[in-house]
Amino acid sequence: MLQETGTEWLSQEVKTGTTIIAVEFDGGVVLGSDSRVSAGASVVNRVMNKLSPLHDKIYCALSGSAADAQTIAEVVHYQLDVHSIEIDEDPQVRSAATLVRNISYKYKEELSAHLIVAGWDRRDGGQVFATLSGLLTRQPFAVGGSGSSHVYGFVDAEFRGGMSKEECQQFVVNTLSLAINRDGSSGGVAYIVSIDEHGTEEKVVLGNDLPTFFDQ
Repeated sequence: MLQETGTEWLSQEVKTGTTIIAVEFDGGVVLGSDSRVSAGASVVNRVMNKLSPLHDKIYCALSGSAADAQTIAEVVHYQLDVHSIEIDEDPQVRSAATLVRNISYKYKEELSAHLIVAGWDRRDGGQVFATLSGLLTRQPFAVGGSGSSHVYGFVDAEFRGGMSKEECQQFVVNTLSLAINRDGSSGGVAYIVSIDEHGTEEKVVLGNDLPTFFDQ
């Protein structure tokens, strides 16, 4: 006997997925993300840029619910603008990460989002902060999203301190490529943002140009 199909699916949790990463180098940071936005088994956006600016030299990488993550980024962007006017200088990366952490913790029951905050400031140079449900910790690199579980071994083995900007960029591209190949919820193109004292550099690596790690 066939079961009747109702509206139970409306109340079920929609699974999302992505891959985000940020890594420090001597003098700055590099952030990266894939571009696929999924809702369950459906791809709803193939080319979303998940690297959102919070200030001139501070960015965040978004994962979780796209709407929730974008809302947090927009609120923090506004608060940082006001803060920078009050202190009459660019805000610190830690200040941006603290704002993200506070919002994530205050609304942890309502929001489903994890943001990695990274950037450069005059006091501490390049910094990467992981923020998750009240957690705030600075790390030399951080990965997040559903694709991160496929690449933890790779990043642990391949990361080393003191890498150059170009080496970090390649490290990020390689990590994203491996995650995209293994995680069905990650895909599309790779967005890369490099930040140092001179400014911000944005780059897109098309899917066909991503490196492969298997025999042809």
